[in-house]
Amino acid sequence: MRIDEAVKALARLDDGVLMRGAFFSLLSATAVFLWIDMRDIVALNAALPGLGPIHQDQPVLPPALTEGVPKAPPVEPASSDEVLRQPMRFELRSGGMLLAEGTIDQGTGVRFSEEIEARGEYVKTVALNSPGGSVEDALAMSKLIRERKLDTKVASRALCASSCPIVLAGGVGRIAEEDAIVGVHQVFAGSGNRPTAEQAMSAAQSITARVARHLDAMGIGAGLWINALETPPDRLYYLTAKEMADFKLTTEPAATAETKS
Repeated sequence: MRIDEAVKALARLDDGVLMRGAFFSLLSATAVFLWIDMRDIVALNAALPGLGPIHQDQPVLPPALTEGVPKAPPVEPASSDEVLRQPMRFELRSGGMLLAEGTIDQGTGVRFSEEIEARGEYVKTVALNSPGGSVEDALAMSKLIRERKLDTKVASRALCASSCPIVLAGGVGRIAEEDAIVGVHQVFAGSGNRPTAEQAMSAAQSITARVARHLDAMGIGAGLWINALETPPDRLYYLTAKEMADFKLTTEPAATAETKS
């Protein structure tokens, strides 16, 4: 093909196709760096992040990654570390609000499904306050929320970090109130056994693709997941209200607790 013909062919490509191509090229490159990270994790016999309850020596709210320099979160969460470390529990409140608070441990997806099955006719909105946890369970919760056409919300000074924004993305309507703390970073999946470097790499690539595909299906912009991939698991990329709107993680402007109560 001559150069002028190639240029004309590229010109006919849709911008969305080019963006998707660039995005998945980035995913491929990221997998290499994830393998290096996971090889080091395996060597140190460290636990994979994004799986199960937070260990007592791990911070509930990691520092932000700002040009490589840790930075404090924008505001302090209203809930204590003790509350956030507990396995996620559910509380039905007035106005059809179901509070989902605590760590997304393994099995949370099943408990959430049982809760919705028992109280689903009363639930309109799922309010999140969680430091994240199991990616598999977060995906299951997110899919069920969209299937039931529920809304999601992060209240003022509530936390939604790590895998929690995956759940937030499932809402038909998605709100983050003023001073809501929403952050993303790299997430992984694996078994309870110690993985080899090759197994860790395979798991990292698999969960990366699955989360990216799910967020795309939920209508979330690729920029959200790119920021997550660029942020180490011991840091958080704290999202501004403008970024959440730009990435379509929220469907309504940031609101104060008073206006949304």
